[in-house]
Amino acid sequence: MEKRTSTPSTSIIVTTYNRPDALRLSLESMLRQTVAPDEIIVADDGSTGDTRAVVEALAGASSIPVLHVWQEDRGFRLSAIRNRAIARASGDYILQVDGDVLLGRHFVSDHLELAERGFFVCGSRVRLSPEVTRRVLSDEHFRPTLFNMPLSFAANSLRSRLLRHWMATRYGRRIDHLRGCNMAFWRDDLIRVNGFNEDLTQWGHEDGEIAFRLHFAGVGKKSLKMGGCVYHLYHPEASRSGEQRHLDELERVKQGRISRCDNGIDKYLKQ
Repeated sequence: MEKRTSTPSTSIIVTTYNRPDALRLSLESMLRQTVAPDEIIVADDGSTGDTRAVVEALAGASSIPVLHVWQEDRGFRLSAIRNRAIARASGDYILQVDGDVLLGRHFVSDHLELAERGFFVCGSRVRLSPEVTRRVLSDEHFRPTLFNMPLSFAANSLRSRLLRHWMATRYGRRIDHLRGCNMAFWRDDLIRVNGFNEDLTQWGHEDGEIAFRLHFAGVGKKSLKMGGCVYHLYHPEASRSGEQRHLDELERVKQGRISRCDNGIDKYLKQ
């Protein structure tokens, strides 16, 4: 594994909640990168001891620091655990993923190609079927390929350096055309907008909300296509019962051109 020595230093932040089998595979994919991250931070929204055991086992076998940032299980608090992890991060550049995705081997390298001051980056995913997900979880040698993924996602798994750079500012120009399971930010940009909005305590749109606040703070958006892909293990859709509250907050941010939330990361930076 090539160790990147030039800036920016990178922290992968991976969020998880009580899915240790998927998290183990996700962490292992981070340790197989062609360019190594400087640290991995598991942002744990209140999982039981099974998850801690997975993290400790991987940390003990890794030459890369693997940190476990945990908070008490008091319901869905994704924004809060991301803020806690960002506050702990030592990297200049944050690579944000979910604990049920597998990273392609060039994930870090491809993201760093597009890393540029004044921009955040939104990557792509391949959503795996229930059948392929079962194979991945039960067979350590099985890997997703073009031949076993849905055709609608196949293009997301392709790599081309030329197209990657050409599409960076041309694809997905809508600010909230993104996936929170594959994003990258400069840490100081996140701090400037006060991180994720912890008033959003249900599923959905917390990634779009922070994207708009970054936009109003003068941070541009790039899309990472033809590289930096993640493979999303299947899971049932989350409840959308509280989605409207988040949509209302997103609309308030857009209408008011708000760049900083009130209930964010600053409380952890003071600790």
